[in-house]
Amino acid sequence: MTQVTVPSPGPPATTIDEVIARMESINSALPPADGLACFNRMYLDVTQGVSQDVKQGSFADPAFVSSLDVIFANIYFAAVDALSGPPSAWPVAWQPLLATRDDQGIEPIQFALAGMNAHINHDLPIAVVTTCTDLATAPDDGTHHADYQRVDALLDAAEQSIRESFEPADVRDADQHVAAVANLVSNWSISEARDVAWDTAVALWDIRDHQMATKLLTGSLACTVAMASRCLLVAV
Repeated sequence: MTQVTVPSPGPPATTIDEVIARMESINSALPPADGLACFNRMYLDVTQGVSQDVKQGSFADPAFVSSLDVIFANIYFAAVDALSGPPSAWPVAWQPLLATRDDQGIEPIQFALAGMNAHINHDLPIAVVTTCTDLATAPDDGTHHADYQRVDALLDAAEQSIRESFEPADVRDADQHVAAVANLVSNWSISEARDVAWDTAVALWDIRDHQMATKLLTGSLACTVAMASRCLLVAV
């Protein structure tokens, strides 16, 4: 792996505005073609949409959504900060993206979706459990799941435009290489991944008092997610 830019570590965010500011800082630090930057731009767009919905009162429990958003983002920031250390210390679920982010044969949309894969399928269940623990609540309490699904609706509306932002129409129609990439990533759905993540969060919540079971499930989850990311990051 050639020498690539490492964003400066920062303190954990405490508000959605701080999350957005940190993502903007990461964008500024990285060249646009960097694989981490490709994911970060997508994540920033989604977070700005969630922030707007929170401020507009779109959620029944904005405190839960805001806390989940911040805790979720901080897990990602911890993965970014791990770049300052040896690859062996990088989070397992993030290793495929972090290790290939300067590879020239991988398209931006592949990097973006590999990041979403790591962040949603691995980090999100852990963020849900942490949020519920911090707020002394449970995943199935109140409107938590309903608010979670409202974010799904936001992502459903944004997913196609996000994909198209990485695939200009003239190139997409004419370039067989881009068509091959589109075929590779077409079966990966943000919304479906979030559905699975919620089920995983409920499973983690149910075994939260059993340290060994939790360790085994999270370890297996990280390895499975990493394997999926490697499939998404194949040069075509």
